[in-house]
Amino acid sequence: MESGVTAIAQPLNILMLSTSVGALGSGLGGGVELTLRNIAVELQQRGHRVQVVAPTGSVLTHVPLIEIAGQLQVAAQTQDRTAAIAIPEDAVIANMWQYAHQVQQDYDVLINFAYDWLPFYLTSFFDRPIAHLVSMGSLTNAMDQVIQQVANQFPGTIGVHSRAQAETFAFADQCRSLGNGLDLVLYDFCEVPEERLAWVGRIAPEKGLEDAIAAAYQASLPLQIWGAIQDEAYWQTIRQIYPNAVVQYGGFLPTEQLQRSLGTCQGLLMTPKWVEAFGNVAIEALACGVPVITYRRGGPAEIVEHGKTGWLVEPDSIDGLVEAIARLRDIDRHTCRQQAEQQYSMAAMGDRVEAWLRDVLGEVEG
Repeated sequence: MESGVTAIAQPLNILMLSTSVGALGSGLGGGVELTLRNIAVELQQRGHRVQVVAPTGSVLTHVPLIEIAGQLQVAAQTQDRTAAIAIPEDAVIANMWQYAHQVQQDYDVLINFAYDWLPFYLTSFFDRPIAHLVSMGSLTNAMDQVIQQVANQFPGTIGVHSRAQAETFAFADQCRSLGNGLDLVLYDFCEVPEERLAWVGRIAPEKGLEDAIAAAYQASLPLQIWGAIQDEAYWQTIRQIYPNAVVQYGGFLPTEQLQRSLGTCQGLLMTPKWVEAFGNVAIEALACGVPVITYRRGGPAEIVEHGKTGWLVEPDSIDGLVEAIARLRDIDRHTCRQQAEQQYSMAAMGDRVEAWLRDVLGEVEG
């Protein structure tokens, strides 16, 4: 699908700073990696000059990339709500933002993709405006406080992916909901699936993989799992709990390989134990024609059209998942693909992001 009409009259010079919990392409950054890639590609296609800064070892095709060395940051979702801010020695997040400060005059606007305290704290020390795309809901008091401060001092600069995500913050009305989008050319529609289910995501406790395994086992269907193992102990524990479940782990795959395998599945299970900001994998599945079964929690519940492109299940209900699995054949896979095309194209996402950047720059100029 072609890009929409450019909302910004003059091309912009844009510096994007990636997540600091893992290299692009590693899977450790979760949905942020795909989101950054798609936004960068779409804005570049619209004539903007885009430069991405990311940890050493990152892979990003067709977009200029600056790799920065340093120690990776601990993922925020592993921290307690009252956890203190901690920055490792030779932190990559500090090195990335030191570089950004040095080159900021070459850019019109910076976009922060890191859910980390430091970029928010540094915002007032930059001469160039910073648009922050927040990738998670409320997790720690320290993060809530610093994001709130930026929202107050720099109105309109806080972007989120869904209203459910925004509503986890006390400053929900100060957040700009941007959704996400996909390069639909990369996703092939599959009309006739195999008798198996899919689960895709970082393998960590907040993703609730154990519920998907339990439901697939009760439904007597194999479960194909893809994603980076972020918590090895958690992965080993749930495999021991369900030793007889037919589970196949396919590792973390790039988009082309993932969509080819995901598209052949009968349905995708999403079982988050927390409020997902969005759920890129949901729209990836829909783009392949795969219905989505998800808990009625967070961003995925805003994506799935109940009874049309999947089923919404009460949170943490294994029985509800099993009942929905039995009704997967009621979903028209063509309708799933149509929803992706109508709501989650690169063009639609690009329009939303451009409008946001226009408003961020308007606030500075005005």
